[in-house]
Amino acid sequence: MDKRLTFNEDAANYDKWRPAYCAELFQDIIAYSRIGQGRKAIEIGIGTGQATRPFLETGCELAAIELGQELAEYSRLKFREYKKFSVHNSTFEEFTGPDDSVDLIYSATAFHWIPEDVGYPKAFELLKTGGTLALFWNRPFAAREDDELHQHIQRIYQQYRPSNTKLIEHDTERYNAISQNLHTYGFRDVQLKLYHLTRSFSSADYIALLNTYSDHRSMPPAIKESFEDEIRAAILQSGDILNVYDTIDLHLGRK
Repeated sequence: MDKRLTFNEDAANYDKWRPAYCAELFQDIIAYSRIGQGRKAIEIGIGTGQATRPFLETGCELAAIELGQELAEYSRLKFREYKKFSVHNSTFEEFTGPDDSVDLIYSATAFHWIPEDVGYPKAFELLKTGGTLALFWNRPFAAREDDELHQHIQRIYQQYRPSNTKLIEHDTERYNAISQNLHTYGFRDVQLKLYHLTRSFSSADYIALLNTYSDHRSMPPAIKESFEDEIRAAILQSGDILNVYDTIDLHLGRK
């Protein structure tokens, strides 16, 4: 099964636990793109709409693209009061629209699912001259390197998922690669902005959050259960509180 479809299995849990994005990020995108009444936007990978309402509130016409049928329907109902909102149950690769017709295309923690040599050129073609591509990701980091609970959790990950890539809190190499892609595919006025948030979880809440991630949901059931038991126990031993530090990286480019 396409890993993207694991998000589709429990839309309500996804909507409850996936992080929102800070108001400053939306303000920066809206100011850069000048999106608003009489303009058109596309959201790639709406999920359950964690990054949708601020753009709808500008009065723009927003078309959302979502592969998961349940997620598409969930978001369609969630934002049904907005008359200029529509949801297309497809991939961005399969989505069709006229070239040079869109003022803003944005994607919240989803654009990495699209092959670079497809996603960037297609976005460029759909955008009007002067239109904006805004790509942003939330990258959660559990605790700090010198934190005992963080070290304990990392050991559990290494035991159950030894091939798991270690998360880097400030991944400048990744940031630079995305900025370079924007330049390579013809975008100008490229900008990078970073935002920081902190969330606190109980053991039960953190397990619920883990179950919104495709690589976690796709673990074999027996291994997944043991993994979750050890994660839960580690957090309980530390007072049942785990701090997660979010770094949100926003990449802006203009056609």
